[in-house]
Amino acid sequence: MRRGIIALTAVGLLAVSGLTACGKDSDKTTGSSSKKPKIGVILPDSKSSARWETADRKYLEAAFKAAGVDYTIQNAQNDKNAFQTIADTMISSGVTALMIVNLDSGTGKAVLDKAKAQGVATIDYDRLTLGGSASYYVSFDNVAVGKLQGEGLVKCLTTAGKTKPRVAYLNGSPTDNNATLFKQGYDSVIKPKFDSNEYVKVDDQAVPDWDNAQAATIFEAMMTKANNGIDGVLSANDGLGNAALTVLKKNGLAGKVPFTGQDATVQGLQNILDGNQCMTVYKAIKGEANAAAELAISLAKGEKKDTGKTVKDPEGNRDVPAVLLAPQSITKENVKDVVTDGFVTKAELCTGAYEAKCTAAGIS
Repeated sequence: MRRGIIALTAVGLLAVSGLTACGKDSDKTTGSSSKKPKIGVILPDSKSSARWETADRKYLEAAFKAAGVDYTIQNAQNDKNAFQTIADTMISSGVTALMIVNLDSGTGKAVLDKAKAQGVATIDYDRLTLGGSASYYVSFDNVAVGKLQGEGLVKCLTTAGKTKPRVAYLNGSPTDNNATLFKQGYDSVIKPKFDSNEYVKVDDQAVPDWDNAQAATIFEAMMTKANNGIDGVLSANDGLGNAALTVLKKNGLAGKVPFTGQDATVQGLQNILDGNQCMTVYKAIKGEANAAAELAISLAKGEKKDTGKTVKDPEGNRDVPAVLLAPQSITKENVKDVVTDGFVTKAELCTGAYEAKCTAAGIS
């Protein structure tokens, strides 16, 4: 895992309404008020997590439409060349603000620097581009996300009565700085237990590009090497967790080996209702999208706003103005919170055999 670690100078939820205007800014990095406002957004893929197309796109579109601004949202589908081509097209088409979810910091930096040179304002959305030049960073407190995962796994192992449990890590992509932050968070909870021999670390591997198929292959090799001796899995998101579950099912261990997740996907929530997945982390993406959209709209009009907090980019050695939202741990006891919040609908979640399980979980 790469060691770029963000130091938070302030943590927690920042209400969108808390952003304060700083007026017009003629600097080339903040857009030009003389041009018609137009916003470009590049999403990373639709394979690693369903959220990018089912949630982020939907909420960003709604915010831009409500503001009456011109916009374009495209998905690079985990293709670095496509990512750069999309950015070039957006810049040449006259976007005045560009929001990206980088595939890696190198590709992201190249795009951000090119945009800056053309006078296009930029925002890092969800993932910070290390060494980049974005005017803002909008995300969740990703160390806190990992901490919730670590705490969740510990609770599930304790509830299951596991003695000196053997734990494996399925970390996110080594090119994603968020994966580094998630690991920092869950290591803060679990590493002391490894150090004191209360827990045993069986394996610790990153999954390239958050690829679920590769995750299954990696986890199957872990299980074979450990002779199925794994009692818990710290999996960095719901997709990786479900990949582990496919292997556990093949070995007759579904429901016996708790694993974690993130993103509160329909699949992840159903795995929780089944009693297979230990927990997931819900990130209220609507709030993240709305905060980013508000900043993008301001930048597109040549305005800057004060977020009131920053994060440290260790490679660029700069403090990046940031909006950081608070994540929430989800277990079977509060799955209904995700439905109540409108992130997942009852119709999506409570199909077939899950109808009765939803009722038992208080989802009506």
